Amino acid sequence: MATSICARGLQGGLVSSFHGSWESSISGDDYHHALMQSVPRFVTVGKPICSPPSMKNVNEGKGLFAPAVVITRNIIGKKRFNQLRGKAIALHSQVITEFCKSIGADAKQRQGLIRLAKKNGERLGFLA
Repeated sequence: MATSICARGLQGGLVSSFHGSWESSISGDDYHHALMQSVPRFVTVGKPICSPPSMKNVNEGKGLFAPAVVITRNIIGKKRFNQLRGKAIALHSQVITEFCKSIGADAKQRQGLIRLAKKNGERLGFLA
């Protein structure tokens, strides 16, 4: 009866090539000995491979203005460069806001323009 269930499967669609019983394969001490040889005694676990998420620009080092940006950052220092970059981004956002006010664009359109400016800055290499 066990072989007929295996041949038909539990729902009638599965077919198995196993014929016989579990006892005929390995039994008793032979089973224990074979199991102990197949299992490693020690397992070494290394450090996880995944790296921490980074907020880097995918276009870093690319773009028309990237070389000039990198040279400027190396000359004036990273801290001062980031301060100047922050001021430039704030001024650019103010210009976009004033433009949106003058044409009557709502806040959602203004936010879309700011996002577009950021994407363009990344492509051109300003955020390298």
